[in-house]
Formats: sequence, structure tokens, C-alpha cells
Amino acid sequence: MKSLPRHFTLALLLSTLAMAAPALQAQEFKAGFVNTDRIFREATTAKAAQAKLEQEFSRREKELIDMGNTLKTATEKFEREAPTMAESQRTTRQRQLVDQDREFQRKRREFQEDLNARKNEELAQVLERANKVVKQVAEAEKYDVILQEAVYINPKHDITDRVIKALNGAGK
Repeated sequence: MKSLPRHFTLALLLSTLAMAAPALQAQEFKAGFVNTDRIFREATTAKAAQAKLEQEFSRREKELIDMGNTLKTATEKFEREAPTMAESQRTTRQRQLVDQDREFQRKRREFQEDLNARKNEELAQVLERANKVVKQVAEAEKYDVILQEAVYINPKHDITDRVIKALNGAGK
């Protein structure tokens, strides 16, 4: 007997929901899309971050280029002179070139790791700012959901331009 009131309450709830369903469906669902790659390419804050990284790493990059050119020149010189060198001298120079190449590869790897780490830091800051702006745009324009990754999106749902404009305005 106890289950009868529970079943009756559940049936009443379901029938109320069934009657309210058309009204719920009548509400408009508004979705938008933001192209994060475009934000990273076009937003002023992203461009500033890129310029900051280039300035920060330009000296080390130039040193690596110079070191690579020096190594290339030394290798070419060795290849030209090797046939006329004594065996011991040839072995010594070859070892030196291998050591120089190893050092060059190590510095290049460290440079790339440092650059990638800093790039990730800077892009994370840009993305954090962009996400705040996306949220502001979504709230102001009454969006229910904003997607950042999609296989396909109808261009009419793309709000990237508005986000970039707002982001550029917020950065000033």
C-alpha cells in the first residue's frame, strides 16, 4: 500500500513534465564557436606575447646559428684537408668536430625546450584572457554554450571576430 502514493506522485510529476515539455522546447538554445588558433594569430595580446618571446630568445638563437655555421665551416675544412693529414691529426680533429657537434646539439635542444616552455606560458596567459572575454561575450549575448573545438561549425555561429575585437579592446 505504501508504494501506491509513491507511484501516484511519480505519475503526477511525469505528466506535469510532459505537459511542460513543449514550453521548454520553445526556448531558444544559442550556441557559439570560438577559433582559438585565430585568436593566437590575430589578437593583439597574442602578437605581443610572440614579440616578447622573439626578443627574449633572439640572442640565443643568433648564437646557435653562429655556432652551427662555425661547425659547418670547420667540417668542410676538415673534409678538404683530411686526405693530406697524418692519421693521428685526422683522428684528433675528427674527435674535436664530434665534440663540437654534440655541444651544438645539446645547446639547440636546450634552446628548443626553453622556447617551448616559455611559449606555453605565454599562450596560457593569452588563453586565460581570451576565455574571460569569451565568457563576457557569452553572458552579454545570452549564449547557452560556446565551443572551442569542433569538427564542423556553421560560420553564422562563429563569434571569434567579436572575441578578438573585445580582447584587443580589453588589452588597451
